[in-house]
Amino acid sequence: MKLKEMDLMNTNKNKEVADLKEYTTKYKTILKLALNTIKQNIKNESHLKDMAVDFLSMANNYLKDGEVLEKKGDLVRALASYSYAYAWIDAGVRVGLFYGTDNKLFTLYK
Repeated sequence: MKLKEMDLMNTNKNKEVADLKEYTTKYKTILKLALNTIKQNIKNESHLKDMAVDFLSMANNYLKDGEVLEKKGDLVRALASYSYAYAWIDAGVRVGLFYGTDNKLFTLYK
């Protein structure tokens, strides 16, 4: 392999790492905004309230996992954790467990 080809490969690798860092930071920021935006929609003691608590717990656990992984430099798994956390929140909004009105943050039913 020629030196020029190796330099090009290193440049591409550095860009991929920079992109991964950017996406990881972006998703963590959006996730935290979403967590601070939602309100639990189920007030009475019921199975649905238990589900809302469970969804929120899962989201917070994945957020914490992502932060640990990010600190360790495992950005791929950190980004995956942030994405899973966001999916729990978004699904909860979609089915009505949480109140969220921002259609840029959530997949709203109507």
